[in-house]
Amino acid sequence: MKFALKLFGLALLLSLCNIAIAQQPDNILTESSDPNAGRPLDDIVDKRITTEKRLLPYDHVREADIFWEKRIWRVIDIREKMNLPFAYPERPFFSIIMDGATNGEITVYSTEDDKFSSMLTPDEVASMGATIDTVITFDPETYEEQLQVVRNDLNPEDVKRFRIKEVWFFDEETSTLQVRILGIAPLIDVKDENGNFRYEKPMFWVYYPEAREIFSRERVFNVGNDASPITWEDLLEMRFFSSYIYKESNVRDRRLMDYLTGVDLLLEADKIKQEIFNFEHDLWSY
Repeated sequence: MKFALKLFGLALLLSLCNIAIAQQPDNILTESSDPNAGRPLDDIVDKRITTEKRLLPYDHVREADIFWEKRIWRVIDIREKMNLPFAYPERPFFSIIMDGATNGEITVYSTEDDKFSSMLTPDEVASMGATIDTVITFDPETYEEQLQVVRNDLNPEDVKRFRIKEVWFFDEETSTLQVRILGIAPLIDVKDENGNFRYEKPMFWVYYPEAREIFSRERVFNVGNDASPITWEDLLEMRFFSSYIYKESNVRDRRLMDYLTGVDLLLEADKIKQEIFNFEHDLWSY
């Protein structure tokens, strides 16, 4: 008898709970950790393919299977028509790198060399992205001079070129010529006190194999189709960019501009590109 009463009481309690839930209005706002909760969707559907896509790791390559290798350094100029997605104002490529570096998601290295030997802290990277100036201002009430410290953040539009360090190698196991990017370095202009251009220098080096995870979650503007998602990792791996060679591995570690100028420099860069293509082509006989 006591068991039946307990069972009846439990059933009555559950029915009352269901009635209370059913009577709650549908528009009750609940707390959410998502800052965009409640905002209207600026699209047809909530697109999650890019963020939920799994990043495929590189295939394992044995050292014994690499019988030829060539290191190449390139420059990507985002002012070229093919490279305009790098300067997309909504989310420039440089902003992705800076945000990841200052948040500690991307590890960056000093430009003392291009071998990723000296690591930079997020604070050091943040100081590179801004300059501190001291200006004289006047108090509107007392008209007294005051020194004010002003922080000028680097405009992503000022970064117009990137350096790419990559390795071309032939894998005997798959009998294919492959390329892997090792590092990316944004270039900034150094000017004198009068604002005249002096030279160009790299800010830091990003170790690309570690940054692939971040790049695989950032979408690239697709010129042909807004509905076709493509990420920065896809763009770089598909080599959907225009560039020119400014250095190849050599015994003197010289850049092309150290001994060539003008048209000769462009012709030598094109010659290096053709040598890589001819190497793969000459491996086969028809």
